[in-house]
Amino acid sequence: MARSRIAIKRIYEPVDKSDGYRILVDRLWPRGVSKASAHIDLWLKDIAPSTELRQWFNHDPAKWEEFRRRYQAELKEKTTLLATITEQAKTHPVTLLYSAKDEGQNQAVVLRDFLSKDGKKT
Repeated sequence: MARSRIAIKRIYEPVDKSDGYRILVDRLWPRGVSKASAHIDLWLKDIAPSTELRQWFNHDPAKWEEFRRRYQAELKEKTTLLATITEQAKTHPVTLLYSAKDEGQNQAVVLRDFLSKDGKKT
């Protein structure tokens, strides 16, 4: 089965036709973004890290590896939500949208990597 690409992008970046199916993966709606201008196809807030994990991490680079480990453990329990993304990705590009300032250390990075490994590795 050929799988279309799953990309990640800050929601503050301009919408592009190549984004394909746009899924917001933040638990909270991004500041300063109207629902009309977001051009999202789906807000999958329950795929985001738990409130407790998000608050614990607080985008602290020193906690990144532990955050990845804990979030991957949470993702293993979210098979239905993961399937929602992978089903879309079978037919067209999917872009996971996030609002974090750090483009390298955020939940969308972990989620994309988790999906690319089919959740088999941590």
